[in-house]
Amino acid sequence: MSAHRVVIVGGGFGGLDAAKALGNAPVSVTLFDRRNFHLFQPLLYQVATGALSPGEIASPLRVVLRKYANIEVLLGEVVDLDVENRQVILSDSRAAYDDLIVATGATHHYFGNDQWAALAPGLKTVEDATEIRRRILLAFEMAEREPDPQKRRSWLTFVIAGGGATGVELAGALGEIANDTLRWDFRHINPADAQILLVEGESRLLPPFPPDLSAKAERQLVSLGVRSLLGARVVNIDAEGVTVKTGDCEEHIAARTVLWAAGVRASRLGKVLAERAGAPLDRAGRVLVAPDLSVPGHPGIYVVGDLANFPHQTGKPLPGVAPVAMQQGRYVGRLIRDKLRGRPVSPFHYFNKGNLATVGRNRAVAEFGKLHVAGFLAWFLWVFVHLMYLVEFENRLLVLVEWVYNYITRNRGARLITRGENTRTPDRA
Repeated sequence: MSAHRVVIVGGGFGGLDAAKALGNAPVSVTLFDRRNFHLFQPLLYQVATGALSPGEIASPLRVVLRKYANIEVLLGEVVDLDVENRQVILSDSRAAYDDLIVATGATHHYFGNDQWAALAPGLKTVEDATEIRRRILLAFEMAEREPDPQKRRSWLTFVIAGGGATGVELAGALGEIANDTLRWDFRHINPADAQILLVEGESRLLPPFPPDLSAKAERQLVSLGVRSLLGARVVNIDAEGVTVKTGDCEEHIAARTVLWAAGVRASRLGKVLAERAGAPLDRAGRVLVAPDLSVPGHPGIYVVGDLANFPHQTGKPLPGVAPVAMQQGRYVGRLIRDKLRGRPVSPFHYFNKGNLATVGRNRAVAEFGKLHVAGFLAWFLWVFVHLMYLVEFENRLLVLVEWVYNYITRNRGARLITRGENTRTPDRA
């Protein structure tokens, strides 16, 4: 009799932890991913701001899973599903499954304005991070060469749309770059003159955090020269800047660098599951899963991570953060093992260990239940937690050494302006 076949689509936090939970189990596991590596997305903003290199936060999936003889990793993109015949359809082949785990995450959401993507990149992939790094560093270079004060000002104006954790972290890192990292690098401009604007539609930054921590995070950003525009939303982006609407008032801000951190939407496999398996979707395209994270009516198909909407615990979707995806992946892996052994299965329950967001050097906020911490202690906890979550020991060591060096010198060693084939230096006119 052939082994029970489990197919995992996606090698992010949810898919990787599901695979580990099934490691050395009496099942045959195949993990498909379009990339050959697992990316530690919570530190992607540090690649985007030159503090880390991509290789320091990425781990080859084959290396991570090679100790499990029952797991194979295949490079491939799943484009469709054949639910009736229990097969995933790739761009060049098919693969059969007995149980399917879909963990393909989410991507940027421009709320119907996809044309903004080229003007305001988001931060989800290594390519996104290196493109953002290129734009940030190039802005200072172009300002150095620009004789016109008004145009120079637009090069030194940075707008970040979205005041969640990603936006706050990007804004804080930008403040450090302008005030510390580049302080002595230029002859015709003062990088500290940079204007960094953080646009948030809610009445406070970090909406998922308690109000007192939101206020402390905003004060920490102010100390880095970051200004928040609250209760405001971006209504247009063009090559010259952004138009922001606050109440009934609209303002155009001249800015040559605009970054997007305002929203995410589920990967397109959510729509595929809706069409092929009748999966119910929410407005963001996430699958409304059953209490055991399965697709309703399909007990052998599971959805974990950012693609899943799990409202059964609090009445609201769980946050799209790494700990949720990791716990869901481990749960489904154990569920499949228990199911094969004939053991009863309990519904998924998320254990919230706390929330952390860093603002910059010695600046962060942390929530552990009723305990709220801000400042150096929160920052130290953030450093420790993120080091422990990195997949490989070698990466932990590399990142620790890089952080210690950056902390002592206030330097960012990965300040490289890289170009793709179609990238050229912007015109100054």
